[in-house]
Amino acid sequence: MAAEKPPRIDLCRVHDAVHDPPRGRVFLVDRLWPRGVRKEALSLDGWPKEAAPSNELRKWFGHDPAKWDEFRRRYVAELESRPEALDPLLEAVRQGPVTLLYGAKDPEHNQAVVLRDHLLEHARR
Repeated sequence: MAAEKPPRIDLCRVHDAVHDPPRGRVFLVDRLWPRGVRKEALSLDGWPKEAAPSNELRKWFGHDPAKWDEFRRRYVAELESRPEALDPLLEAVRQGPVTLLYGAKDPEHNQAVVLRDHLLEHARR
């Protein structure tokens, strides 16, 4: 029996996606539309705003790496409090490759990193 292939979830900064289209199904995972990007410039399969961090958490974090561990903890708690927000993303992940687009400049300390890890954990269940 062949081993099941792990789900593929790529992360891409939205500004990079404008010039180099990502693979698979593409979802914007920011609560706000990214500055400087025209809506026509992106080909999205969805914009699940409810899967993004709350406005309060987003503002508190402010992309400060010193707050990263606490941000991860709080964001995961938000995701677990509204699991239905993940349904479209989980369904897409089960069907094939997915790319999560984010607007942050820091590729290591943003909500897409946390969301990807959370989706991978749930997709394996």
